[in-house]
Amino acid sequence: MRRGTQALLVAAVALLVAMLAGPWLAPHDPLAVNLGDALAPASWSHLAGTDQLGRDVFSRVLTGGRTTVGIALAALLASIAVGVPVGLYAGYLGGRLDWGLMRVSDAFMSFPEYVVAIVLTGLMGPGFGNLVIAVMAVKWVAYTRLVRSVVIQEKTQDYYLVARVSGSSTTRTVHKHLLPHVVGPVLSLATLDIGKIVLLVASLSFLGLGVPQPSPEWGAMLNEGRTYFTQTSLLMLAPGLAIFLVVVLTSVAGDQLSTRYSIDPRLSESRA
Repeated sequence: MRRGTQALLVAAVALLVAMLAGPWLAPHDPLAVNLGDALAPASWSHLAGTDQLGRDVFSRVLTGGRTTVGIALAALLASIAVGVPVGLYAGYLGGRLDWGLMRVSDAFMSFPEYVVAIVLTGLMGPGFGNLVIAVMAVKWVAYTRLVRSVVIQEKTQDYYLVARVSGSSTTRTVHKHLLPHVVGPVLSLATLDIGKIVLLVASLSFLGLGVPQPSPEWGAMLNEGRTYFTQTSLLMLAPGLAIFLVVVLTSVAGDQLSTRYSIDPRLSESRA
């Protein structure tokens, strides 16, 4: 792996860890109300100023990162946990099972992701768990189709034919011979998806479908800051910059991984 790619991955991971550790890094209580300090400008005591309730914006951005990034990572892991096994067995077994699963995935792909997520969160209501379910429902399809395509390609390789001829069981063939070859492509897609899922989670929260108040969350902070943008632009700029950094770093790192793995999945054979 090139040094540039390694540096991007390290930077992306460090940023995500910083966001998840936000509550311990925050200099102030993100929920502490001080109306006498409302809409204060940036200063040494409040690096990004305060909001309409006198709460420290910088502390709320750090703490809100754990909510936004935490939901995004949980939804990503749930999507992988559903999509990878479905894609493995659909590609391996083929036949009617494969046909049926692909028709189900076609049904999910026929609707825009944001529309499906909005409808699901609207029906289930706001909350951490409901957001994870809504995002997973629109993201698992991509992993199913990616893994299925890799499995179908790998089934033409000599090592797979030898395994089948030697009497290898279905479970052993899937987990020992096929699963290692999907790790690289899934990792690259997951890295690209982190930024997209963060945007999706923030968008839902911006619409009022995210984590209920007063818990800080980047999308909700953007919505709250609209009213006071002309008075103190930092209310929107601070969470907006946090979203921008996460999306850019993870997207660039994912693009580098995609170049290495997704174009030729067999590059992951050395890890099998």
